[in-house]
Amino acid sequence: MTSLYDLRVPGFILNINSRPPTHRGPELTVKNLSLLPSLAVLISLLAAVGLTGCTTAAAEPLPPTATDTPPAPTETATPTIIWFPPTATYTPPPTAAIRITPTVDVRPVVGDVIFSDDFSDPELWSLGKTGSGSAALGKNELTIAISEPGAYLYSLRQQTNLRDFYLEITASPNLCRSGDEYGLLLRVNENLEFYRFGLNCSGQVRLDKFFSGRASSPYPLTYSGAVPPGAPSISRLGVLARGKELTFFVNGQQVFVVEDPSLPSGTIGVFARSNGDTPVTINFSALEVFEIG
Repeated sequence: MTSLYDLRVPGFILNINSRPPTHRGPELTVKNLSLLPSLAVLISLLAAVGLTGCTTAAAEPLPPTATDTPPAPTETATPTIIWFPPTATYTPPPTAAIRITPTVDVRPVVGDVIFSDDFSDPELWSLGKTGSGSAALGKNELTIAISEPGAYLYSLRQQTNLRDFYLEITASPNLCRSGDEYGLLLRVNENLEFYRFGLNCSGQVRLDKFFSGRASSPYPLTYSGAVPPGAPSISRLGVLARGKELTFFVNGQQVFVVEDPSLPSGTIGVFARSNGDTPVTINFSALEVFEIG
């Protein structure tokens, strides 16, 4: 049989031998029986030592453990959040009395009438008919009619030379769309140099100048609340010419002022221009020219 292990104690040998599975257990054999009393003494001593150790360990008191006592809860004041701050009670202001202020007429104070024209004398205007349209007199009015897209027609007053003056004329667009233009020619000289005060059917005004073979715009195209857009409409145009200063009015409202010494004098005229592909018809009437101080 094979030995599982040997327990060697001084003076004796303890062998535990395995047995087949059918045996009740291992066989304990003690050799050298004369040492049995010594073995008994040894076992007693071991037991006594172990018991004493256990008793001693159990008798030692455990060190005191600090008790983790949580501090008593302290009540902390929580600030109140004001989500909607109070507002002062609204006190409506006293109702002001509504006052309607009439439109101020800023036209200048003028002197005597130099002349007026009811457009009844064909000798006083350059009239005619071309392939693009016509300039003709009707009943107390001069009508420029344009039938060709992009065409420009004008009519000049004959036997007239003006330097400083105030002028008014009524312009009535009958057929007019978008950028189609109409208005006055001023200080036109023998070289056909001139100022051109124009309005269009979008409600804009401008001043062009043709001088020394070149065209320019001393006052570019600008919207004005004084100009009624579209057609039919009626506007009273005014011009104050005093030396190099030219002041322009529409329906009693000053729209702009320009200083330009290029053209000191000349005749006057009216014009119309098509800026699209539809016919344009403008009537001019009630021309008056006044002296100024």
